[in-house]
Amino acid sequence: MAIKFYNTLHRKKEVFKSIKNKKVGLYTCGPTVYDLPHIGNFRAYIFSDLVKRYLLWKGYDVKHIMNITDIDDKTIKKSIEQNKKLKDITEFYITEFYKDCNSLNILKADKYTKATSYIEEMIKMINNLMKKGYAYKVDGGSIYFDIHKFKDYGKLSNFKLKDLKTNAKGRLNNKDEYGKDDVRDFALWKSYDKEDGEIYFESPFGRGRPGWHIECSAMSTYELGKNFDIHTGGVDNIFPHHENEIAQSKCGTGGDFVKYWMHNEHLLVDGKKMSKSLGNFYTLRDLNEKDIDPIAFRYFIYGSHYRNKINFTLNALSGAENALKKLREFYQNLPVVLNTKKINKSYADKFTKVMDDDLNTSKALAVVWNLVKDKKINDSSKKATLFYFDKVLGFDLDKKVDEIIPEEIKKIAEERELARKNKDWSKSDNLREEIASLGYEIKDTQDGYKINKK
Repeated sequence: MAIKFYNTLHRKKEVFKSIKNKKVGLYTCGPTVYDLPHIGNFRAYIFSDLVKRYLLWKGYDVKHIMNITDIDDKTIKKSIEQNKKLKDITEFYITEFYKDCNSLNILKADKYTKATSYIEEMIKMINNLMKKGYAYKVDGGSIYFDIHKFKDYGKLSNFKLKDLKTNAKGRLNNKDEYGKDDVRDFALWKSYDKEDGEIYFESPFGRGRPGWHIECSAMSTYELGKNFDIHTGGVDNIFPHHENEIAQSKCGTGGDFVKYWMHNEHLLVDGKKMSKSLGNFYTLRDLNEKDIDPIAFRYFIYGSHYRNKINFTLNALSGAENALKKLREFYQNLPVVLNTKKINKSYADKFTKVMDDDLNTSKALAVVWNLVKDKKINDSSKKATLFYFDKVLGFDLDKKVDEIIPEEIKKIAEERELARKNKDWSKSDNLREEIASLGYEIKDTQDGYKINKK
């Protein structure tokens, strides 16, 4: 059975056929590194990882590029507010992003492209758009793309140009609007403003910095070519970001740009959009502080199809964590040595069938649990087949996960260790009892103390 992916561009499932035989160019819209990504962002990155894993599993050679937006309004604002160099801000959050991806078992991209490393490519693309008559310069030095010049504008988002409202949702500020032929045109190059502090780049158009949309177009086409296979992102990227990418990329390179556009739906929290003001805003750090295995979030995400909205609650995540623990325990307790040649063909075919149908992970999980419960399948076959599926699902079934000890318990344990060094045995015993009352036990060994959950 051929793989079918839902292509946002045509709003239907289509048989996947790579541009080059068994080679795939994949581009993922990555983070804007001014803060920690929230769990809604990570739904998108897990989805992109799933696309990549499945294509690799099916024998494709995947070249994966993920951008890092390290220059835009938000990063500049953070830099100025904290009175720190832009690079100091962005490098910190880039490092934290990599840590989070690792904790979620997201495969590394072949290349992470930082926007600040591709300014020359962006300038070349803008120059080309101006020469072809698709872009224009306004008083003050900013350069804009003329959306009226691209007849297919709105095709991805299913918007008609005449129906687009002027300054919809207030996306444009007064500075952006000033001097433009049409307030719906978008910035390719933003001229330097004193509010940007010392953050700018020199260009033939004058001092300034690139617009957000041109960053992705320049990086993706430079690394993957003017025609490549798949571009992923959240549905919130469809308009205006991806719509604008298509316009400037097709006009700038003359190529077809992206063949398959794939988008995951929103992650809601307690039935609402995530918001710090509502107190329902979570990062992976928040989950770690609640002693939740990050891979459990991955399991939770797979419980719903990527094109469906999913409602996150801590209770639902707890259920996913329990299921993941049971699956890991079952796999690790199988009394056989892994033999990857023992894969059960019947279950492999069932798994492939549901995953070929636009990556239906909820049905794939059902196949997994049916295999676990199937008494007709021997242990060797179960272990090999689960290991085979895990190459796609990314649950790290064979990895022994250390018990996550709460910070509160660790602090009490350190206090107790200090009491022992001071030979304050009474205090030491009291702290041991306190640890026990919180559901943990501490044991003293030659290599130091060990904490375990009771």
